[in-house]
Amino acid sequence: MGAPPVPRAARTDAVVREFVARAVVAGRASGGFHHRNHVVPLTEPLAGLLGREPGTLVTVRVPRPDAVPVVIRTWSSEPEILRSVRRVLPQVPECLAEGPGYAVHSYVDGAVLADVCGPGKPVDGPLLKDLAELLAAIAQVRGGALPPLPAHRPRNHTDSQGFLRTLAHLADQQIRRPNRHRYGGLFTALGVPEDALARFADRVPAMTRRPYGLLHGDLHRGNLVLPAAGTAPLHCVDWELAGYGDPLHDLAVHLVRMRYPEHQRREVVDAWAEAVQRVRPAATAGLHRDLRHYVAFEHAQSLYADVVRAARSLEESFGRERLEQATAAVRDALRAAAGPLRLGRVPEPDEIERILFRRGASGSPRKRVVCWRPDQRVPEHPDFPRSAVADALFLEGAAPAGRVFKGAAHLNTVIRVPGTPFPVVVRREATVVLRRETGFLSEHAVLRAIERSGAPVAAPRVLALGESHATDPGLGYRGDRFAVHTYEGAADLGRRPEHPVDGLRPHEADCLVDQLAALTLVDHAPLDPIAPPGFHDRLSDQLVALVAGLPKESQRLARFFGLPDAPRLREILARHRVAPRDPALLHGDLNPWNLVRRDDGPPLTLIDWEMALVGDPLYDLVRHMHLTPTRPEIRDRMFRRWEARLEPRFTQGWQRDWRVYRWMELVRSAYVDLDRLVTGAALDAPNVRRAVESYAMTLAAATASLGLSARWYGGPHPGRAPVAWPSAPGSRPARGTAGGTGGAA
Repeated sequence: MGAPPVPRAARTDAVVREFVARAVVAGRASGGFHHRNHVVPLTEPLAGLLGREPGTLVTVRVPRPDAVPVVIRTWSSEPEILRSVRRVLPQVPECLAEGPGYAVHSYVDGAVLADVCGPGKPVDGPLLKDLAELLAAIAQVRGGALPPLPAHRPRNHTDSQGFLRTLAHLADQQIRRPNRHRYGGLFTALGVPEDALARFADRVPAMTRRPYGLLHGDLHRGNLVLPAAGTAPLHCVDWELAGYGDPLHDLAVHLVRMRYPEHQRREVVDAWAEAVQRVRPAATAGLHRDLRHYVAFEHAQSLYADVVRAARSLEESFGRERLEQATAAVRDALRAAAGPLRLGRVPEPDEIERILFRRGASGSPRKRVVCWRPDQRVPEHPDFPRSAVADALFLEGAAPAGRVFKGAAHLNTVIRVPGTPFPVVVRREATVVLRRETGFLSEHAVLRAIERSGAPVAAPRVLALGESHATDPGLGYRGDRFAVHTYEGAADLGRRPEHPVDGLRPHEADCLVDQLAALTLVDHAPLDPIAPPGFHDRLSDQLVALVAGLPKESQRLARFFGLPDAPRLREILARHRVAPRDPALLHGDLNPWNLVRRDDGPPLTLIDWEMALVGDPLYDLVRHMHLTPTRPEIRDRMFRRWEARLEPRFTQGWQRDWRVYRWMELVRSAYVDLDRLVTGAALDAPNVRRAVESYAMTLAAATASLGLSARWYGGPHPGRAPVAWPSAPGSRPARGTAGGTGGAA
């Protein structure tokens, strides 16, 4: 007996698979980040099976095997979408065959709009009308004609606010989170907080209700086809991102991705409104008020796709031209998303380029793309040779999100170097730091002095200091300075460092006071050999100079809110005096994020010493209490222990003077935090973000302590940073609440 006949379905599958395999090799390829499209003529065997003429052109769509998630998807199957949509929009492509890893679509003949009219160019009037009619036809399609929606979508199909919130959460779940391990460190380095999309969702305002409709989801110039003469006026392809929701979202996606010139945007919106008004008038309700929210979201979520694409481009080819292109793309994406995501200061191109260079160097097959010149002020450390430093710099750019920490002035990257038994942190100062307060001592010198003293102060050790640069001058990377410290977080690098953001526990308060006492044992003379007496007077002069040096807009708002100008502030400060106390080495910025909880050794480690100075030990303790939520019982406990642990020459008269320093820090924070709200500087640093969000309390406390009246209002902040301002004039800070930032993180 012969072999049993092969079933027809199996024969068809075999013919299609063979056809697809040949198409991938022979067909002309195009496509984007997720698919490659191969346009080929049907062979005779497959044409017969599909009921088409041999030689008919078709499009074979094959997913890219290296694609990463950078888009929001409603349905997982594009063929299923096409089958549903074709029942109401016959002009969309037809899925002729599908299988694991491929789909065969009918070919849409014509010129792709991107080839005829590139990004940034205006679209002529008749075509603009056709585009509006196409969007209106798509918006007419009701949910009953489409595949079932996922369970997490809004049940009320007119809830515009709920739809936008859902989009923001989906962008977080489907784009940011899947890319977090591989690219999260890059986003942190660029100043994008991990919760940026979640916070965007929380801020979505009330919106006009509009009936949901079909959304194409990706209607840009590359997906629009101008067909040959005598056929339908306009086609759109690539329906894999189709969804169901507020039609304004499709308009916003179209506006942003088409990159219309600015003068034509209003014309596009008006054409859309006119076309949709004729077929579904309720979908245009609240158009001019709500469209901006969807445009803002499109810029926000596009940031993640654009940064990932830029990083992927450097993985494919790491050279000067590609680095410049990636830098420009990331810069544009950050500028567009800065407002919607409240990113604060956007890094300058030079800073972005350095971040991307380190990222590209870490993925380069040539390990020594980056090298370094040691700073002779820090000799080679016996526990961390110079070869280990080079390894750390190579690994730095590819560190995952959980090992990259961005402060107000520094970028810190935790690295585990092969052959080194402990993790280290590569510490770099931001290229452009808008810092109103500057440190007086070199951080590496302070840490080396502490280590040499043998004083029981839990602080990092300096392992290396130098400047990194490219081995190939053609890459154009001019290098920047760095330091390598021991890492003082948890031994398990999978755990993020824990900070006492809600205040110290009793044993932690004791530990901190003991370390402040130990700092008085460190010989500070080599660090600041000519430190003049009169610490309080110097502190007052620095505060007045800070206020005088603020930008005009910050000074204007300070006066508007009732804060004195620099000459008047000098007069007020001159009323106060403090008792003389012997100087000691101070940390200078003991905010909660500069204190690390430890399971081994001392309960707290003190990090980030760039604001260290020599001065009155009382100031360090009081400033900590200002920057950290401190309950009255913890405050009293710390003062008692501090007085008992330190010699009387460091503590005399503290009972009267501590309130003077507390008052000065309230005033300082009122100016510094207001300036950060105006300039957007360092808003991605957690201590800064918490402070500016409670600015109403800081302002009320500062003006009250100055004997002045604060002006307040409940409207939005007039400065650049779009922060949610409280509407409670004259509210007082709660007891034990941190009053502001004041320093760098």
